[in-house]
Amino acid sequence: MSVHWPIIRRCLYRPTRLALTDDARAYRRMDLIVAALHAAGEIERRSRSQTIGVLLPTGGAFAVAALGAWFLGRTVVPLNYLLKLDELGYVIRDCGCDAVITAGPMLQFMGYRPGGASLIELDGLDFRSVPEARWPANPDDADLALLLYTSGTSGRPKGVMLSHGNLRANVKQVEEWVDFTERDVVVGVLPQFHSFGLTVLTLLPLSVGCPVHYSARFVPARIVRKLREKRPTVLVAIPSMYHALLHVKDARREDFATLRFVVSGGEPLPRAVFDGFLDRFGVRIHEGYGLTETAPVANWCRPHEFRLGCVGRPLPGVIERIVDQATGRDLGPGVDGEIRIAGPNVMRGYYRLPELTEAAFDERGFFRTGDIGRTDPDGSLYITGRLKEMLIVGGENVFPREIEDVIGSHPAIKDCGVVGMVDPMRGEVPVAFVELNADPESGRPVEFEPNAVLSLCRQRLAGYKVPSEVRVLPVLPRSATGKVLRRELRALV
Repeated sequence: MSVHWPIIRRCLYRPTRLALTDDARAYRRMDLIVAALHAAGEIERRSRSQTIGVLLPTGGAFAVAALGAWFLGRTVVPLNYLLKLDELGYVIRDCGCDAVITAGPMLQFMGYRPGGASLIELDGLDFRSVPEARWPANPDDADLALLLYTSGTSGRPKGVMLSHGNLRANVKQVEEWVDFTERDVVVGVLPQFHSFGLTVLTLLPLSVGCPVHYSARFVPARIVRKLREKRPTVLVAIPSMYHALLHVKDARREDFATLRFVVSGGEPLPRAVFDGFLDRFGVRIHEGYGLTETAPVANWCRPHEFRLGCVGRPLPGVIERIVDQATGRDLGPGVDGEIRIAGPNVMRGYYRLPELTEAAFDERGFFRTGDIGRTDPDGSLYITGRLKEMLIVGGENVFPREIEDVIGSHPAIKDCGVVGMVDPMRGEVPVAFVELNADPESGRPVEFEPNAVLSLCRQRLAGYKVPSEVRVLPVLPRSATGKVLRRELRALV
């Protein structure tokens, strides 16, 4: 079944019910369908390519554009509006789209108009007229629904090919795993050009029929007000967002009282943020795990299965192996190895990159995540590092996350990133970059002594894991989803 048919059916059922709100307006279910039909008509007039770019802020317009493209059987290419002109131009050329759906305010925010494709500005269309009626396309499970470009941690971004079957499977997997219903209310704060924000905060609520309230920009105080006003049951965000919410002065326990799912993903949740949320708001943050290539959710730690630092068991239909990199042998509980995943939510491959696609899967057809983890006897997963980030210090394997967890527990540290620096004696040594918390009174960074962090590391880590130095940056480099970009930190050493 296609990813859009369940959404269309849900919209036609009780069409006057609220579907979503954003910074500009509220959409009833019928409003989404009518607007999507208008968008489909304009795409049909202006485009001949199979792929259609979508360059829009988080909100209802993104759902309108995606549904409009899927009405016609086209492939949606969400575009990252934080990219520079040449980066975005590369993605547009690589995916081969001849039209990009956007809006005037979006282009003003970016400060440039991307070339290489016709721009369909939604705010210039007349949505008040009656659109042409059309029967939605009914693609097969294997047909390409989405082309999501990764952040390109090495080299150019890669287009991850997600089929209708991949996306629909992941929506059903999450729905079954945590029992989402029409009675839930979702707050959406993640960008929809990212798989997390697209699947969990757009496709899932629209398919289930629960209202979702979007905010185009993450402003912590504004999000707390939204929690206070909308009384949501679901909040999904990344660790840096939870850290920022923790420091909103007028946030109260009762603002979070209606939440039944508070989920963190995208990167490891620092222990200090977890403890802070529990102490101040009485909220236990649960972690999930997935990748763009898995559409994205593979694991989710449910409230009744909570374990500290655990991302939970695999979702229904997801099969995971922990594999010894050297031998390819499956490892038992408690032993670190590479996480490999198979299931109906795993991508078709990388767009026009057959060699990389082949290398991404092992001989048994499991996707090589490049992440390191271990399971407990119940099959719950713990992420412990990443192969490409692993340092070899004097012949010993060192994963940055372990060091970052210790550094992040220091009260002066807002966030940190650890990378390797070449050392003639030991091969590599860890170097820590930190961003400091702001003083609540002055707004300036708090007083900080690097030696105190090194002392903390010496108390809690093996000697070879202690950073050779700690460098303070005003702001750590981050991706659009808030991840610390270690590749940019590496350039500094």
